Amino acid sequence: MKNFSLLRPRSLDEARKALVDGAPKAAPRGAGLDILDHLKEGLPAPDALVELRRIEGETGLSLRAATAGADGLELGALSTLSQLAESPILSGPYAALAEAAGQAATPSIRNMATLGGNLLQRPRCWYYRDRELVCLKKGGDLCLAISGDNRYHAILGGGPAFYVHPSSLATPAMALDARVRIHGESPREMPLDELFVGPAEDPSREHRLAPGEVLTHLILPTPEAGARSAYFALREKQSHDWPLVEAAVALRLEGGTIRHARIVLGHVAPLPWRASEAEAKLVGQKPSVELFARTAELALAPARPMTGNAYKVPAARGALRHALHRASGLELPA
Repeated sequence: MKNFSLLRPRSLDEARKALVDGAPKAAPRGAGLDILDHLKEGLPAPDALVELRRIEGETGLSLRAATAGADGLELGALSTLSQLAESPILSGPYAALAEAAGQAATPSIRNMATLGGNLLQRPRCWYYRDRELVCLKKGGDLCLAISGDNRYHAILGGGPAFYVHPSSLATPAMALDARVRIHGESPREMPLDELFVGPAEDPSREHRLAPGEVLTHLILPTPEAGARSAYFALREKQSHDWPLVEAAVALRLEGGTIRHARIVLGHVAPLPWRASEAEAKLVGQKPSVELFARTAELALAPARPMTGNAYKVPAARGALRHALHRASGLELPA
């Protein structure tokens, strides 16, 4: 495994300075699971890791807490997946995020993995993760999945690379209209969906954080009356496996009618996939088996499967129908 230095700043400003001074060979570390995978796999990896986990104890920053603020619910980026899954504050309207956190990986990994790390992890495409191969994402000329084994790759929004976004928390967080808070020379906030960078824009990047910037919080807006959410994923096996497809839905019902809807699909595209046209068809309608089936068909209408992943189209439709039924409270048909 590649040798590296471990830096332990006592504040976010010290962390920012260490990252800027060490750029591009320094990277922030929460739990560090994905970075350590890169080191072990012989992939391009930093020479120095800037440890973030001690900062809260030194400064009192709530990087591990879930707190209700004026702008909504603020989740610290160092919150573990276990904390999110078990937090009573993530119930009701926020249930989709807790469900996704509770289903990810294994209990031991959930006890270590952080919210920030999950959102910012790099793709798990086996061509990218193979040290011997030079794919488009590693500076090559072509996405090797196009003519290779692409059973787990994108069916929506792909090109010129066809990896899928690896974060399971991003899918429900986007459905919940989340924002992120970023600490840097000029602290800023942005909608979560604006944080991510797709391969059509830049195949080498997944997010817009500049050198020295640290994602510190995910902010979920205060829900309106009648808001509810749900998450559903399909996997080859339930333990320690990545989703094949996933769906997150946030609805607001008033008098039995859907007044607001957000649909996001995961592990089907290089970015968490917002199904805006399907959302629009739900608004003003009463939940029904037929409505949700039509919505799922519409959401997957743009899908363009590759040679080995056509199964993802009906799988994603089914996952979305499950999420819609659970969010609305309408019983699934037998």
